[in-house]
Amino acid sequence: MSPRAPLRPLARILDARARGENPDVIEAENIRDRHEVMRDKSRARAESRLLLLVLGFCAAFLTIGIRMAALAGAEPQEPRATVAGSRIQAQRADIEDRNGNVLATNLVTHALYSHPRDMVDPARTARELARIFPDMDEEKLLRQFTGKSAFLWLRKTLSPEQVQAVHDIGEPGLLFGPREMRLYPNGKLAAHVLGGSRFGEEGVHSAEVVGVAGVEKAMDDRLRDPGQLDKPLRLSLDLPVQAAIAEVLHSGMKLLNAKGAASILMDARTGEVLAMVSLPDFDPNDRPLPPTQGDPADSPIFNRALQGVYELGSVMKAFPVAQALELGLVNPQTIINTTSPMKLGRFTVRDFRNYGPANSVTDVMVKSSNIGTTRIIQQVGAVRQEAFLKEMGFLDPTNLELIEAARARPLVPKRWSDVHSATVSYGHGLSASPMHLAAAYATLVNGGYRVQPTLIKQEGEVPRGAPVISRRTSDQMREILRQVVVRGSAKMTDVPGYFVGGKTGTADKQKPTGGYYKDKVMANFAGAFPMNDPRYVIIVSLDEPVETSGTEARRTAGWTAVPVTAEIIRRIAPLLGLRPAEVAAHAPAKVTAVRN
Repeated sequence: MSPRAPLRPLARILDARARGENPDVIEAENIRDRHEVMRDKSRARAESRLLLLVLGFCAAFLTIGIRMAALAGAEPQEPRATVAGSRIQAQRADIEDRNGNVLATNLVTHALYSHPRDMVDPARTARELARIFPDMDEEKLLRQFTGKSAFLWLRKTLSPEQVQAVHDIGEPGLLFGPREMRLYPNGKLAAHVLGGSRFGEEGVHSAEVVGVAGVEKAMDDRLRDPGQLDKPLRLSLDLPVQAAIAEVLHSGMKLLNAKGAASILMDARTGEVLAMVSLPDFDPNDRPLPPTQGDPADSPIFNRALQGVYELGSVMKAFPVAQALELGLVNPQTIINTTSPMKLGRFTVRDFRNYGPANSVTDVMVKSSNIGTTRIIQQVGAVRQEAFLKEMGFLDPTNLELIEAARARPLVPKRWSDVHSATVSYGHGLSASPMHLAAAYATLVNGGYRVQPTLIKQEGEVPRGAPVISRRTSDQMREILRQVVVRGSAKMTDVPGYFVGGKTGTADKQKPTGGYYKDKVMANFAGAFPMNDPRYVIIVSLDEPVETSGTEARRTAGWTAVPVTAEIIRRIAPLLGLRPAEVAAHAPAKVTAVRN
């Protein structure tokens, strides 16, 4: 019966009265029918709602179960200091070496700020803060707390112990703000590569971390990319090798009384920089401010391996020799006139000592003859020499992934005359960085193709660069550089079993006002190993070294940069997985002792 049907229908009432029946019974029956219909509808509605509730509970439990399974199978992650609704990008990706060792990461910490108007006891608060933080002045704090300021920053970062100590003061006007800070767990190691960071935009609940130098600044967009925060930036550095070179170089710098030093280890095939050390160095956790006076190169934040643009001395003699070999003008046995002295216009070219009237091209390199190198470059010509050095990368910045690389421009002659061509051929008149030298020596020994220095680990096969010299010329240069170590001024780098080859260079240091110092030099060694199959290029540079163990002070690279390089190779070769080749065995004795 429909709920809207009348309870006392007139037709049935009249019919009931005609038959003598009670009309009220009709109304009671209709009321009963209506209630039954309403009860059936209520029951159906309740059953539908109960079914929907059961389905909702099942869906919720299923969702929670799936989420729990996903979390159980996911890698654990450190919590990030983020605040809902905050526009500050507080996160930053980690930086690792080529083997996954952490070079830079984030540490969840707290900032300390105050609401002076909410302070109960400003005098006690100032006294306690000065006790916890010795660099804070109690009287200055009290003046700030009792002044008109409604908000004061007190500390940008706090250690867990400091947080607890401040909390124990019990002052409601002291407040903490969560944030992430950048942490360099290895301290000074690779400081010039990493550069450092600082806080950018700040709020009481978060602060962004931005790079100020090195990789941190050059790769800032990559490190702050929200889509790559969980993917560390993998550098080409090898942390144990970096540590070994830094230790040896530091000891050598102190022993030889040098004011600074730099070293680079580069993969000769890919251009990957496995180590780059510049001394003196700094701790990027507490990066010094740039100097406001004096020579910027004396600052510990100055990267000598990249920003240091110097005249490199005789290490540059390898390039005119390589070019002459490539052009077919000479071969390793060609005899060169080395009669000393040599007049070049109004200038005179001299050798360190008299090497006789004639020497082969190989011996010009072994004896490091300025005159021999000048004779060779005269055959090449200034125009071709300039073009060749440009192909080698000496006339442009290196484009390394450091913010400082773009400003490290080589200093080249304004006019490439015959005199300038001669001086450049033996390492004067052109200034470049050790990084330029490393990349160019890699080209000399890797088969002749140019490499691009990089601090980013290369995945997969790296495509070769443009050929600069032929493989035949590269093979000849490897043999000549090996002879320099076996018979020349770099004998002390002949570490048994590793077939080291290279060239020394001692350049008089330039005065800021022009001219050269008579008793200050830049001592360099540039080489590669093992020369039978070159894998690594090594550069060692010492600023103003003096070796004083003998009766006379010795400054040449053979007495300074060379022994430091030898010790570096002894230390790092095993770390690189290189086994020393077997040394030729002595002839067996006629009588052999045998133990039974």
